[in-house]
Amino acid sequence: RLTKSPSGLALENSLGRAPSLEKSRSSIQISRTKQWYQRRVRGVKMSRVAVSAGKLFREAVFSSKPLQLVGAVNAYSAILAEKTGFKALYLSGSGVAASSFGLPDLGITNLGDVVEDVRRITQASKLPLLVDVDTGFGGALGIARTIKELERAGAAGCHIEDQVVAKRCGHRPGKEIVSTEEMVDRIRSAVNARTDPDFVIMARTDALANEGIASAIERCKAYIAAGADMLFPEALTELQQYKKFSEELPDIPILANITEFGKTPLFTKEELSSVGVSIVLYPLSAFRAMSAAALSVYKTILEDGTQKNSVPIMQPREELYKYLDYHKFEQQIDELFSQSKEKK
Repeated sequence: RLTKSPSGLALENSLGRAPSLEKSRSSIQISRTKQWYQRRVRGVKMSRVAVSAGKLFREAVFSSKPLQLVGAVNAYSAILAEKTGFKALYLSGSGVAASSFGLPDLGITNLGDVVEDVRRITQASKLPLLVDVDTGFGGALGIARTIKELERAGAAGCHIEDQVVAKRCGHRPGKEIVSTEEMVDRIRSAVNARTDPDFVIMARTDALANEGIASAIERCKAYIAAGADMLFPEALTELQQYKKFSEELPDIPILANITEFGKTPLFTKEELSSVGVSIVLYPLSAFRAMSAAALSVYKTILEDGTQKNSVPIMQPREELYKYLDYHKFEQQIDELFSQSKEKK
């Protein structure tokens, strides 16, 4: 939630001081503002170390019936989700590609792209974050690096899938999957790389579409034996399929991806809980709504020559300030200037 900006200088000017005469005082004030910012960020990082994000995610899973996991494509979305009352967040690979780079979900973005968005979200919200890392971003050493970078960035865990590197969206046709042995190697590499034993390694399988449910379940048993903590069977089409997974793999948390416009019907959390699902994922629900709203506003401005008819669907300025804790930040800056005046 904290971002560096040239606001210190702007505030100096707004108080009517001449920068040329007050250069040293302005530099001191900017330095103090930076020190305050660094203390706040260090506080966030220290809290991450004191309470493992992975442990928080595990606790959220085991204390919920089931856990509703919502996607956040940026820091402000994460703030909105947290203050709405959700217990955990999700960062979609498709969301990173579309929202941060304007690209399709075809394995085009890389580890650095994902980690940058992870950092922004974990600094803005204290909620544990599960991250989509596609096929892991490389072989054994590449996957190990992925896990270490995610831990450093404050993620609670990640899911790795059994598609080939040139992957596709899990709800699109034409998916290809690797052998069980190759996916087992991916899971082992991830498990061996983590330094926090609570960091969650979730195995995603896309095998249902190609091999059927029996093969998908056998694959998942091998993934669990390799060290995966939780399972993500992708693109299931019936409630009974989730029940089959939960019966064959008891005591293993299972995630249901309830993405819109995909292969999986929009089952309710009660329906999914009844068949043993532990986590219900809504990966891009808010992003899709945001995108539709943005398109509506753009069209209105272009066609009407004014945004007046779109104002009713906009978030008011004061509501934005409330979610950002804007006035608390403003008060901190005022206190810094007040201390400076007292020392004159």
